[in-house]
Amino acid sequence: MKKITAIALFALCGLLAAGKAMAQEHSVQATIPFNFSVNNKVLPAGTYTITRESANLILIHNLHTTGAWAIAVPDASQSANRKQLVFARYGDQYFLREILCGADTINLKLPETRREKQVQQQQAMLQTPAQVLIAAR
Repeated sequence: MKKITAIALFALCGLLAAGKAMAQEHSVQATIPFNFSVNNKVLPAGTYTITRESANLILIHNLHTTGAWAIAVPDASQSANRKQLVFARYGDQYFLREILCGADTINLKLPETRREKQVQQQQAMLQTPAQVLIAAR
């Protein structure tokens, strides 16, 4: 019985390690020079790693913050020759909208959050929204 438990535990550890290694293959790193929002959480400026954890789940983190999880939708309509992040800007607030990395098959769109929609409505009367692109590695 102990042998079966040990084999099962070893197999589970192997699967977890393989899953983590596969997730690292699908990651992007970028230095973002402004505070930005992801999934209703404001993250400070800094160098971030964005890792695709599953088909629709990404983790955005850096060394100094806990990061943020977000649901993202694959976007086959967009293709980029180089890696880039697309932000929607409303006044001085930035929202991560897309992660485009054609070569790494990470073309993802993040849905608008309730907070972004509110800011969008407030800014609609003042000015038109802008898109900001950040190069990624």
